[in-house]
Amino acid sequence: MMMPPPISPAAHDLLDRRRFLSHTGTSLGAIALASLLQGEQRTKAGEGSAEANAADKPWNPTIDPAHPYRARPPHHRARADQVILIFCSGALSQVDTFDFKPALFEHDGRPLPGADALVTFQGENGNLTRPIREFHPRGECGKMTSELLPHLGSLADDLCFIHSLTTKTNTHGPGENVMSTGFNVDGFPSMGAWSSYALGSENSDLPTFIAIPDPRGLPQSAGNNWGPGFLPALFQGTAFNASQPIRYLDPPQSISPARDRATAQFLKSLNARDSQNFGRDNDLAARIASYELAARMQLAVPQVTNLSQEPSHILRSYGADQENNKTKAAYARNCILARRLIEQGVRFVQLFNGAYAMGEGVGNWDGHKQIADQYPGHAEILDQPTAALIRDLKQRGLLERTLVIFCTEFGRMPTFQKGASGRDHNPEGFTAFLAGAGVKAPLSFGATDEFGYRAVEDVVSVHDFHATILHLLGLDHERLTYYHNGTLRRLTDVHGHVIEAVLS
Repeated sequence: MMMPPPISPAAHDLLDRRRFLSHTGTSLGAIALASLLQGEQRTKAGEGSAEANAADKPWNPTIDPAHPYRARPPHHRARADQVILIFCSGALSQVDTFDFKPALFEHDGRPLPGADALVTFQGENGNLTRPIREFHPRGECGKMTSELLPHLGSLADDLCFIHSLTTKTNTHGPGENVMSTGFNVDGFPSMGAWSSYALGSENSDLPTFIAIPDPRGLPQSAGNNWGPGFLPALFQGTAFNASQPIRYLDPPQSISPARDRATAQFLKSLNARDSQNFGRDNDLAARIASYELAARMQLAVPQVTNLSQEPSHILRSYGADQENNKTKAAYARNCILARRLIEQGVRFVQLFNGAYAMGEGVGNWDGHKQIADQYPGHAEILDQPTAALIRDLKQRGLLERTLVIFCTEFGRMPTFQKGASGRDHNPEGFTAFLAGAGVKAPLSFGATDEFGYRAVEDVVSVHDFHATILHLLGLDHERLTYYHNGTLRRLTDVHGHVIEAVLS
């Protein structure tokens, strides 16, 4: 039987109970110290700090229910404080306005190459058809624009054109939804509602977000364009225009102003007593804030909508004094109202040109059948007042902090429809423009193909468009979220990139 080897002095020390416990304690301390040092190194490198991780986390604004409209800081330095969004309802034709394509003049009457069996929204397409008006170079930049819109063309040096927009649908209602909310179905918050939710307002006497419908009526998707979706209802747009004031704003004639004020003061004291006795109820506080805003609007809205204060040369420059075109004059007054709202600090103004109450193409840009007959009338209504609005903002210094957006739900085909004298819907490539705070001008970004049919250069989605607008307002579109039905929702869904090339 072999004997085990003798135990070495070092091994004997390990088997000693006191020495074993001593070595173990020292080792554990060393492990703990190494862990702390490693954590400190991560913090110094920025990997574990709250500031470094904040930029990657979803963000919800902190909203005081008693003061839900109070201005709130953005994520980063904003280039624009306010927005005017001009929405041409009905799908304004890019090839007849701002997207100059010499090939359409050269190939007029010929088939669109590679589209023998192309079927769009209303059916088969006929041949390529040249623009209904000539194009001319405008401004010092020499931008080619159509003589259909000469006043807007004269502002070419102040405009940032995006010629490569694309969208998800070729149907008007869903198309308006996409441009206003990012989604083609109902029930999602509008761009203005997201902005109001995130940033609040500088004016406590007027709504944060105001929609100004066309004097002829509503767009096809109506209130979805300015709705709150699943955001709190107080962030929805308040709809009124220069000819149709907010309904039920004035108290009944049987109630004197003194009695109305006394009643409001008594109600305020009851609410204060209730809060003192039972504690603050956030839902009740939000409801009270809504009613208090309505009370302040009784004084503020009549003042801001009183266009009689405008001098005659302003009315004339907008075309608001034209007796021979009542619709143009009414739209011009809406444009003046938009400027006055911006002057009062309203955060987001959505101004509509075109309505569907009168049918296809009659009161809107939906030029399927007789585009050459219909578009000049629509252009007369749109052109001078819209250009005057941009020019007026610039002269007053408001354009430096106001972003002007000019858009439509999608574009139109470079062909005429088979058997008709108009253009069908085209979501594959269309034009919008930006002006004012934070954008390069003059600039033409992106491009469609030689016929103006499909975006082929620097293609832009509506989500990219929205991400850029939010960025100019100081908001990160990936962080601005709202938890709804188990999902963190965004204006840009799970898409979108800021169009860096258009930023000044």
